[in-house]
Amino acid sequence: MTRHHAPRHHAPRHRRTVRRLRAASAAVATGLLVTGLLAAPARGQSPTDATPSPQPPVGTVARTAGDARFEPGPCPRTPEPVEALEGARCGTLTVPENRAKAGGRTIELGVAIVPAASDTPKPDPIVWLAGGPGDDAVGEAQMAIDGGLNRDRDVIFMSQRGTYSADPTLLCPNIDEFNARSVGLVYDAPSTERLHVAATKACRDQLAGRGIDLAAYNDIESAADYDDLRTALGVEQWNLYGISYGTHLALTSMRLHPEGLRSVGIDGILPPSRAGSVATWSSARQGFDGLFKACAEQPACNERYPNLSAGFDRLVRELEAEPVTTTVTPPGSDKPVKVVLDGGALVNWMTSATHVAPQVPAALDELANGKPQRIARQWAGGKLSPQAMGRVAHGLVYGVFCGEWTPYESQTQALRGGQQAFPSFPRSVQAQAPQLTFLRPDCDVWNVPAAPPSIRDVTRGDIPTLALSGGFDAQTGADNGPYVARTLPRAKVVTVPYEPHVVFATSKCAQEIAVSFFDDPAAPNTKCLKDLEPPEFEIGR
Repeated sequence: MTRHHAPRHHAPRHRRTVRRLRAASAAVATGLLVTGLLAAPARGQSPTDATPSPQPPVGTVARTAGDARFEPGPCPRTPEPVEALEGARCGTLTVPENRAKAGGRTIELGVAIVPAASDTPKPDPIVWLAGGPGDDAVGEAQMAIDGGLNRDRDVIFMSQRGTYSADPTLLCPNIDEFNARSVGLVYDAPSTERLHVAATKACRDQLAGRGIDLAAYNDIESAADYDDLRTALGVEQWNLYGISYGTHLALTSMRLHPEGLRSVGIDGILPPSRAGSVATWSSARQGFDGLFKACAEQPACNERYPNLSAGFDRLVRELEAEPVTTTVTPPGSDKPVKVVLDGGALVNWMTSATHVAPQVPAALDELANGKPQRIARQWAGGKLSPQAMGRVAHGLVYGVFCGEWTPYESQTQALRGGQQAFPSFPRSVQAQAPQLTFLRPDCDVWNVPAAPPSIRDVTRGDIPTLALSGGFDAQTGADNGPYVARTLPRAKVVTVPYEPHVVFATSKCAQEIAVSFFDDPAAPNTKCLKDLEPPEFEIGR
């Protein structure tokens, strides 16, 4: 659920920085990396008879805390090298798979600690909580470090249970393979649903056959994992920075394990009390409207693409009634593939296309005039990319969705969410929330028990919190910032205009705000917001 592209700022130098960030974050968003162990030297003066020995750097000694144990060792495995991890201190946290089962099996979570750039680092590190669910935090290290998060503090990355560098992994590449094949199928057809659910069941059967307790892969256990890590590392107090689904986990951690939390940044906010199809539809409406409004306010865009919102709605209805089939060669491939675009596919494409907002009006206009190739290439490219294969922990995805979301949202409520957000859409489109297609039948075959109802409680307390959103975010709507701040009196709500989901990945301004927040949680520096400009939309012929 985290895909990132570039912001718009005044200075050309900023645009060059953003282009580099765009390339890096496109990789990080799906969890890519590789590194070797390079222990960082201890900071401070050499011990003498007259001075006490300095504390060893966090992560350089084995420690045990209750049933959890941290052991220094090689850095977590990664698909590709990650420059940010050179010099990282690494190791493994061993925790119970299911804390409710005394004496049960244990699992291992990869840990990488990137040292602060400063020679005089602050004592409270920042912990990066990855998106997804199912992405590996270690795979997002480059994004965090490129954004300057380690300027004054160590940054800790731990693979959430089941993810790429954990043991066991709950990846299930068969689902990724089906998603790649599905670009040639009608998106929301009953026949596609049957195949999708069959792939989900095959994934479940394969994992259960390995003896994995699927009910133990959820926010409650993951929040306990991070609290165990803090204790095992001997850290008195730290900070959290969560992106996308990582905000869901951060808010859960604030509620269940507030001790030791100095401050929390949440970016692309997904509150557990709201999560589900209704919120997904609402987020899509907000993100789409933000983009359409920006075009309408730009004279050249408005003149060339008037009534963009109405035109998009019309295309969804027309494609759902009569899907378009074309053949395209996806980016990075030399093999043509068949692509079918129906109404549901267009809605889901649009949800991600807010990351390339300047192209959207022209792409929709091309589609309306019989040229679907641009949208088809982008739609297929995301599903056929090597970065989409074998890197997402589907076992964790369904553990969260099926244990924490669907038990507390009825099918009627989910449908009503689509009807309220997009009343003109066909019912078949309204029935499948973007990003959550076929979720309920998938969860029926995943068959894990519901989490306690308290998992849906709002997070309350006085922990300083930075609530960051993007004005174009169609995945986690910007209204989630004020929503969580209602019960977090020390929260600072910031919406970065013209930005898509996860503003830290695309906006230098957002990075500056985040870093300044950890300097002074009571007064993050938001002056850069006044210099932001809307995107310059592509104007086709």
